[in-house]
Amino acid sequence: MTTLASGTTASHAQDRLTRDALAVLQPGFTGTSAPDWLLRRLDEGLTSVGLFGRNIASAEQLSALTVRLRAERGDVLVAIDEEGGDVTRLEVGAGSSFPGNHALGAVDDVTLTRDVAAELGRRLAACGVNLNWAPSADVNSNPGNPVIGVRSFGADTALVARHTAAYVTGLQSAGVAACTKHFPGHGDTAVDSHHALPRIDASLAVLQERELVPFRAAIAAGSRAVMSAHILVPALDPDRPATLSRRILTGLLREELGYDGLIVTDGMEMRAIAGTYGIERGSVLAIAAGADAICVGGGLADDETVLRLRDALVSAVRAGELAEERLADAAERVRALARWTADTARSTPSAPETGGRDTEGGVGLVAARRALTVTHSRTYTPAASGAAAGAPFVAAFTPVANIAVGDETPWGVAAELARLVPGTETGAFTGDAAGADALAAAGSRRVVAVVRDEHRHPWMSAALDTLLAARPDTVVVEMGVPQAPARGAVHIATHGAARVCGKAAAEVIAGE
Repeated sequence: MTTLASGTTASHAQDRLTRDALAVLQPGFTGTSAPDWLLRRLDEGLTSVGLFGRNIASAEQLSALTVRLRAERGDVLVAIDEEGGDVTRLEVGAGSSFPGNHALGAVDDVTLTRDVAAELGRRLAACGVNLNWAPSADVNSNPGNPVIGVRSFGADTALVARHTAAYVTGLQSAGVAACTKHFPGHGDTAVDSHHALPRIDASLAVLQERELVPFRAAIAAGSRAVMSAHILVPALDPDRPATLSRRILTGLLREELGYDGLIVTDGMEMRAIAGTYGIERGSVLAIAAGADAICVGGGLADDETVLRLRDALVSAVRAGELAEERLADAAERVRALARWTADTARSTPSAPETGGRDTEGGVGLVAARRALTVTHSRTYTPAASGAAAGAPFVAAFTPVANIAVGDETPWGVAAELARLVPGTETGAFTGDAAGADALAAAGSRRVVAVVRDEHRHPWMSAALDTLLAARPDTVVVEMGVPQAPARGAVHIATHGAARVCGKAAAEVIAGE
């Protein structure tokens, strides 16, 4: 039973409890303008809003949206999943102006990583976004990982650690809070937590020497938020996934690593949680374990969901399943970050732009160009790869996109190559007949084969076998993790599928 302080009425206590329950939620919504229900909940205590590609049509529209949100609550946390690279919401319809983590890791210049993150943060801040669910600090130690891949800086722990710290520093220099993810590390998984609960069976010693090192670096760099992973790590907790584990969130992250910022959950509607515990029960367990903010909005984005979670938290406090003090502490951490972002926005001067969306020399394009790895075969002739050979045919061998990346964002080199070499044509191919189909579609034209994680897709590797046997002059562009051997007359590894990565590769193919 909760004892009320002198002068505190039951109705006041209930109002405080309800406001605290709303404060820990980070919901999404549909549409490009703020719905009435969301504005009402902001007035009632909701402190955070999550944005996705469905909410963004242009920078101007996004700015108007965040202005409207702040008219209701001046210190609202406006969060977004803007990693750059393959995962972009700001440029969901065109592809990102910034390469992702894997490309930055391939360059391995921490100053460049900091500059890219600072420019990305500047653009977010200019649109009124002040919390970014990035960077990924996962060490991609499992090359078959279906959900991390190029979202990671790489497979080397020290490299991932130094670039994570640089990214956090750069992003927060623009007044945008970083949310380092996915604690305690999602890189050694073979399952996508959007679909099921992954398990990492590494020993405690391996976890300490590999997974946790980048998070220690992020904490030392002052990361304002950390996002938990929906993964089971038996060496840390054999019973509950990290998001719901007090041993991991409180014992490890808070007490052992000394982290005092905001702990955010990954999306609670993901099947790893929703399919095992349900989002209401999962949200209660997450807050009890030490999480401070419940991210729910990637797939569930309505008032009904917000009210269900609010009521579940209130009921859990009433039933003694969740300490009122723990909920109040979580809510205060959310409000503290909201205050920090509001104060920082007032004190951070508008930084000059360091390169527009398509400006030559923009930091994103510079980084994408530097990230390229180009391998020539002995039969390669530069003239044959450019306009002198006529307009090429781009065969895109297209895998199913994971949910984090989404299938609404275009990728590849065809659009950028067509700008440089008019007449370029393209087709998308998949499945066992992909190689033969691409050959038939290309005819006599030079072929540019674009793949994404060839090593993870046997059909894709077979398609390249077929293509290269018939057309050894084929140019191969790998836009995923370049784990398979380089082959083709020219092999270009972009280390990611951002629009600028495609542009950088197209420049090489066109002979520029």
